Amino acid sequence: MMTLHQLAKLVGAELTAPEADQPSAELTRVSHLEAASSDAIVFASDARTLTSALASPAGAILAAAKLFPAAAANDSRLIYVTDARYAFALAASHLQAQPTESEVHPTAVLGKGVTLGKATTIGPHAVLGDGVHIGNHCAIGAHVTLYTGTTLGDHVVVQAGAVLGATGFGYACHADTGEYLLFPQQGTLVIEDHVDIGATTTIDRGALGETRIGRGTKIDNLVHIGHNCTIGRNVVIAAQTGISGSSVVEDGAILGGQVGIGEHATVGRGVILGGGAGVLSGKKMHGPNQVFWGRPARPLKEYLRDLARLRGGRKGSEA
Repeated sequence: MMTLHQLAKLVGAELTAPEADQPSAELTRVSHLEAASSDAIVFASDARTLTSALASPAGAILAAAKLFPAAAANDSRLIYVTDARYAFALAASHLQAQPTESEVHPTAVLGKGVTLGKATTIGPHAVLGDGVHIGNHCAIGAHVTLYTGTTLGDHVVVQAGAVLGATGFGYACHADTGEYLLFPQQGTLVIEDHVDIGATTTIDRGALGETRIGRGTKIDNLVHIGHNCTIGRNVVIAAQTGISGSSVVEDGAILGGQVGIGEHATVGRGVILGGGAGVLSGKKMHGPNQVFWGRPARPLKEYLRDLARLRGGRKGSEA
């Protein structure tokens, strides 16, 4: 729990009313407007939502700075912030109860030499291979499998059913018989701090080197990342995306749902790949904040122009 003054300090803002006029209620949770009460924090990013928030019994209102001054700017509950949504998430994180001691569910299986940091929890039926290292304040969900050679930093969340450090899909083909033989898959997987990994996502370990997921990256459910991939910091990867082996996704990139990336491809810093985009093997996509779409992926304006031409051609043939 926290006071209004503590909330303002947490989000790096100042209160609109003097401390003597501030509500004394303790804030214990975040809430949507319909369920708000005097112990709840709500947020408003637009004028309509702010009007509803001011009419609610919420104990604190995180309002976008662009809305200042509001019609009721003297409301002592108001805290103006640059990004109300982010401030709301920060408050929620702060209020969320955190374990103070490590806890391993009795059905979990831990191999030899496994190390667990402080306040890390291991869920039911999780399996941790020999020598797996997990840092502090991590949460490993039910039925998660961490293979030998996997290392997790601090504050990593792995949701149910994820598989980390599995054998990569790499084979050598006999030139005469056409038979495939598994190429050695004896590398490692490193997950840096503050990474979130969604349910049933799989990330393969390196073949001879490592696969690495950078600090602060957020990975949705049902994502597959192949062996030897390097994913940068603060990357966002939406569901059903597949990244082939030895590809690189640089810092701050955003990958929409069902994106497919071929092997040895590069997605540059800050690049945005729209849902369903396909990046060919060996392709390099660069340009901060540049949006690519389509299969094969190309700049958004080019994709929309091609789409318009295609539609125009179809209409002409129907006529």
